[in-house]
Amino acid sequence: MAGLDGTIINTALPAIIADLKGIEYMGWSIALFLFGMSVSTPLWSKFGEKMGNKFAFNASLLLFVISSALGGLAKSMPFFVFARGLMGIGAGGMGALPYIMLGYVFTNIKQRTKVLGYLAGGFSAAAIAGPIIGGWIVDTFSWKWVFYINIPIGLASMLLIGLFYQEQRQLDKGPFDLLGSIFLVVGLSMILFALQMLGLMNNWVLLVVFILGIIIMTAFVRYEIKQKDPLINMELFKNKTLVGDYILFSLAWGAFIGINIYLPMWAQGLLGVSALIGGMALIPNSITDLIGAQVVSFFQARWKNYQLLVLGITCIGISIFGLMLTSVNISYPMLMFLGAFSGFGVGFIFVLLQVKVQIDVDQNDMAVATSLSYLIRILAQTFMSAIYGVVMNLSLMHIIKQSGGKVTLEMMNKLSDAQAVGSLPQKLLPQMRTYLHFGLHNIMLTALVLIVLAYITNYYFNKKSK
Repeated sequence: MAGLDGTIINTALPAIIADLKGIEYMGWSIALFLFGMSVSTPLWSKFGEKMGNKFAFNASLLLFVISSALGGLAKSMPFFVFARGLMGIGAGGMGALPYIMLGYVFTNIKQRTKVLGYLAGGFSAAAIAGPIIGGWIVDTFSWKWVFYINIPIGLASMLLIGLFYQEQRQLDKGPFDLLGSIFLVVGLSMILFALQMLGLMNNWVLLVVFILGIIIMTAFVRYEIKQKDPLINMELFKNKTLVGDYILFSLAWGAFIGINIYLPMWAQGLLGVSALIGGMALIPNSITDLIGAQVVSFFQARWKNYQLLVLGITCIGISIFGLMLTSVNISYPMLMFLGAFSGFGVGFIFVLLQVKVQIDVDQNDMAVATSLSYLIRILAQTFMSAIYGVVMNLSLMHIIKQSGGKVTLEMMNKLSDAQAVGSLPQKLLPQMRTYLHFGLHNIMLTALVLIVLAYITNYYFNKKSK
């Protein structure tokens, strides 16, 4: 459901906006989902420690199912956005808890690596099917069924968990860290809000919100250090190896999201294909993601973690460097080919680092360490998607000035829309595509900096380890 929902919504959004008449809320339907997922992830892992992972996971499933039903029943865009926020909270538990549960079920590291590969493969397969299934559902039935489809899947999942998953660990009966949870939710929400609204609100206002968020998160850290049963054990960050894992997660996912967001725009804006064909440019990426997740255990028996991480980072780097070197006239097959390398790299790194996070800490800290790795990936994607947006805007504004008023930012916004591009002056299209290519090139250059930092981080933290 989580993998499917991540891509199926993109196909359904135009129909949702047309029906509910709220284009100004479109960005919020994505942002609130991410907000809910980000701030709830550490809470779900702690909830699992207190009430049991089985209970917590079923609770997250139930919330996702109910909020999916509310999304399908929405009669206005604000209510739909509210439902998406609730879905994000449910998705936070659905995303983090399975990896924690698998860590307790499969104590053998080689076996756990294989099973994590299957789990990642299932997610990738759902992500591949999302645009195709979403388009078919919207065309055949209604956009509402994009959300109603979650109800039977969710209920079936709850039944399977109820029948087959047995909780085998002792629950933590201590008090829940309520004040720490409030600090975390408010602080993270302010930081994420400031990042998501870059370019849409007054920058000084966003800077104040961001700084306040940092202050609250600082207070959260100081408060947690003093607690006997903290929401997040700050002692974890004294573990040098674990910190290295987290930094690598953030750098790899921050670089990868640049390809995931802008590869479809590359196809639509430079090649002039439709939104559906543009989205399909990511299919090879998702297929190789699945392959990368499956082959980790084979390589792990032969190579060290340092060498394996170099391989994964290099694959993402090939996509980024290759795209950065391409001309404005790149072919669609070449675009898909270059994007495929990053999929293999991120699938490979995900399984490798997820297992590494779990074995780099004590068994008592495995749950919170795993949920933190999930949170860090979300935050890295959110932060870098905002940064890439700023890089694109600054690049376009800089080069548009050279056109002498012939090309405007409004015209550039229409370039990636196959229907709207016909209204643009046809003689200016080559020039406008050159401008867009300049912006995309700068985004890939920014992502390449993260890849270089990933090489350095891997060398520093893992070169001398086994």
